[in-house]
Amino acid sequence: MPVITTIDDLKKIHRRRAPKMFFDYCESGSWTEQTFRDNTSDFAEIRLRQRVAVDMSNRTTRSTMAGQDVAMPVALAPVGFTGMQCADGEIKAARAAEKFGVPYTLSTMSICSIEDVREHTKEPFWFQLYVIKDEEFVDNIIARAKNAGVSALVITLDLQVLGQRHKDIKNQLTAPPRMTPRVIADLAIRWRWGLGMLGTRRHTFRNIAGHAKGVSDLRSLSSWTAEQFEPKLDWSMIAKLKEKWGGKVILKGVLDAEDARKAVEIGCDAIVVSNHGGRQLDGALSSIRILPSIVKAVGGQTEIWLDSGIRTGQDVLKALALGAHGTMIGRAYIYGLGAMGEAGVTKALEVIHKELDTTMALCGERDIHNLSRDNLLLPQDFTTRWT
Repeated sequence: MPVITTIDDLKKIHRRRAPKMFFDYCESGSWTEQTFRDNTSDFAEIRLRQRVAVDMSNRTTRSTMAGQDVAMPVALAPVGFTGMQCADGEIKAARAAEKFGVPYTLSTMSICSIEDVREHTKEPFWFQLYVIKDEEFVDNIIARAKNAGVSALVITLDLQVLGQRHKDIKNQLTAPPRMTPRVIADLAIRWRWGLGMLGTRRHTFRNIAGHAKGVSDLRSLSSWTAEQFEPKLDWSMIAKLKEKWGGKVILKGVLDAEDARKAVEIGCDAIVVSNHGGRQLDGALSSIRILPSIVKAVGGQTEIWLDSGIRTGQDVLKALALGAHGTMIGRAYIYGLGAMGEAGVTKALEVIHKELDTTMALCGERDIHNLSRDNLLLPQDFTTRWT
């Protein structure tokens, strides 16, 4: 294994080893990608308050997320096409998360199915639901998640319509990729990826293929996924889904204090402050900049987690110090997966944990639950620049 000290090291290897269309799928946002960029650059505006002559021994990053014990308050977020970054990618990511002691969230748009991941893991994982028009399919996939022992349902709220991602359109993104001359030329130099794919039967959206009516081939599957997102999704529908599930529910995609209050009203175990990694509403505020207003609006009434933009353990610390109870990472672990499979996901988690632990110590804290606004230095207009 090459010497890896940062998430960016993994990103560079991922870029070399994964086919261009799948790396671009990971490393892109919608429209101008302004929000995609702001998600990370806004973290960089926050400074840390150094403290000295403080006992830094016996530190702990252990916490809980939705009642689950975690080695650090970081969960692996749901990411579509994960099994195209690396063969059997969802299985490998889930196993790495399980061994490290953090939650893994499987996407509806995964290559490995709920049953595939359950077969290759020992501990319960979480499942993310995209709400679609086919109510029978939704009911069935909820039942499948229950049968697999899924411990929490993550309902994504910000994908009623699909934000345009220019790179995906230009790359003609599909799973598996269509063998055009350009794709064949690209794959010719990605021999590690190709060998991995030859060794698995999982090449398309296995949560959907064989489970959705009328989906029998790649063309109809692609059409189905583009047309089936439910534009009518509202709070009453979310409440019904919560009732159908009957277990822990996490609502992902909240970026407004008023929406956060409504999420609390219907009852949820956590709210994920997220803009879908900058892949939906371009021009929306970054998650870290909007976090304080949501904490102020509903803090203490449910857990608040932050997603979108986290690339370091310091980013995790900043989110926690601003009031988040936990965080979710997407691209940070996908870089590791695309670079080195399961070992790469483990390395990504190790990098983030080391940065989090060391930064916490240098800020004078021994227990992650003691982090607060006092550990940070913010620009005077950080939360008021946009009104």
